[in-house]
Amino acid sequence: MLVVHASMRAVGPVAGGAAGLLDALRAAIGPPGTLVMPAMTGTCRPEPFDARRSPSRGMGVLAEALRRAPGALRSPHPTSSFAALGPQAAAITAAQPLTPPHGTDSPIGRVHGLDGRILLLGVGHERDTTLHLAELLAGVPYAVTRWAVVAGLDGPRRVDFAENDHCCRNFALADAWLREAGVQREGRVGTAAARLVTSRDLVRVVVPRLRAAPLRFLCPPGAGCGRCDEARAAAVAAGG
Repeated sequence: MLVVHASMRAVGPVAGGAAGLLDALRAAIGPPGTLVMPAMTGTCRPEPFDARRSPSRGMGVLAEALRRAPGALRSPHPTSSFAALGPQAAAITAAQPLTPPHGTDSPIGRVHGLDGRILLLGVGHERDTTLHLAELLAGVPYAVTRWAVVAGLDGPRRVDFAENDHCCRNFALADAWLREAGVQREGRVGTAAARLVTSRDLVRVVVPRLRAAPLRFLCPPGAGCGRCDEARAAAVAAGG
């Protein structure tokens, strides 16, 4: 069970391009393995979400190659879907609650429950969605309102939901914590720096730090980060 966040540009030239790297990842985990990648479309967009047709946005060419791969399945969350390919794909991409998008009953939460691993190829932990799961397990006090448009029997409709959302730049703090704990393996794939950690190790290391300082992933007040200011205001409103 492997969740991959990747930058093809950082990896450099690969025979076969994104399809070639996808084949290499599938060969590495073998037939029993399930490959999982984000297929998110983003929040507050007027286009109705269609799990079969809506392209991912900002997830990179490798993630989009997995979404389009024969046999791949996609979870139905209207903003925060994941694609999966392998024996556990149906279980990983099954329907989930609208909120929170990355809770225990979500693709990323199910990977955690199955003791899966996280591979970062050419990106840092600021792209690591499992840290949103860690935030929820730690009980961080910020939840901001987001919306999406979904298809319905009576036509498209807007749905609002709460999400522990912010700029995620300070997710990079997890790098030092995981190295200190000795649970993150690092190396090179092509020209990209690669990080490998189990989901359970990540959560085990990060959650106590967030419980001690629940706002540590947010940019400080006055830093000019609108998304973190929004999350901080939500925390204040919630009494956090």
